Amino acid sequence: MKGIILAGGSGSRLSPTTDSINKHLLAVFDKPMIYYPLSVLMLGGIKEIMIVSTPEDKPRFEDLLGDGSELGISFTYREQADPNGIPEALTISEDFIGKDDVTLILADNIFYGQGFTTLLRNAIQNHKHATVFGYRVKDANRFGVVEFDHNQKVISLEEKPEDPRSDFAVTGLYIYDHKAVQEAKKLQPSERGELEITDLNKAYLNRGQLNVELLGRGFAWMDAGTHEALFEAAEFVKITQQRQGFKLACLEEIAYYLGYISKEALYKKGKSMEKNDYGQYLMEIAERKHTQQYWDSIDRHPMLGLVENE
Repeated sequence: MKGIILAGGSGSRLSPTTDSINKHLLAVFDKPMIYYPLSVLMLGGIKEIMIVSTPEDKPRFEDLLGDGSELGISFTYREQADPNGIPEALTISEDFIGKDDVTLILADNIFYGQGFTTLLRNAIQNHKHATVFGYRVKDANRFGVVEFDHNQKVISLEEKPEDPRSDFAVTGLYIYDHKAVQEAKKLQPSERGELEITDLNKAYLNRGQLNVELLGRGFAWMDAGTHEALFEAAEFVKITQQRQGFKLACLEEIAYYLGYISKEALYKKGKSMEKNDYGQYLMEIAERKHTQQYWDSIDRHPMLGLVENE
């Protein structure tokens, strides 16, 4: 399984904040926005990840994340010259995907919830063709909407319908087989002048090959693409971290407990940032004496729910 993060776009909804910086590099409380989708792919067990961004911003992501070796994984980068739609990320990444399945996530999407890792990994391991994730919302007419029967078999997909057939929005997380690249090549631009991810999903639906995984009441899904949503996401992260004592989307912590990096590497990374809370958090984990007790608590950690004590 390969992973793709789409971190392009113009960020016009966040202007003027994004007039000189990619929105996915903005902070969501104490870490860059892109850390959150990266954590999702890492928790899904994906170690080969491609980041697709604009020609101007690609070097900035390379400076921030490097080649991934500090996390024990691999990053590669591609350019999306113009915001031509989500499916274009698949065609841009054709050589990277090859014959593998692929998980695509939008870089402004934040997921959180008890058991999310289990649900994600099960979806990755069990999917056959295409899988989308549905989340119940009050204002479904603002999103792509998925309708399904009592067996969670998808019946219909609609893009921002005036009269939604269900209350479940399609989130910015998708799992596809390698054939998605060829399907994306067949798409025609919509009236907006973009390739639409809903049209790609409909192609799978028409063949009876689209599955939906539902995120229930215990989950939070946020699209941090507006000023209000960005503020709300930062507040959510701040409050959750302060009350639980865990950090959300801490890539180094995830890499350590997945066995990708050593305790020494974790401490060294923390030491380089020891003047702030993030660095001190990493050092604390590396110095933790009661390792077994902490491992026993991992099954209850919403962001590390499937890590095993090896």
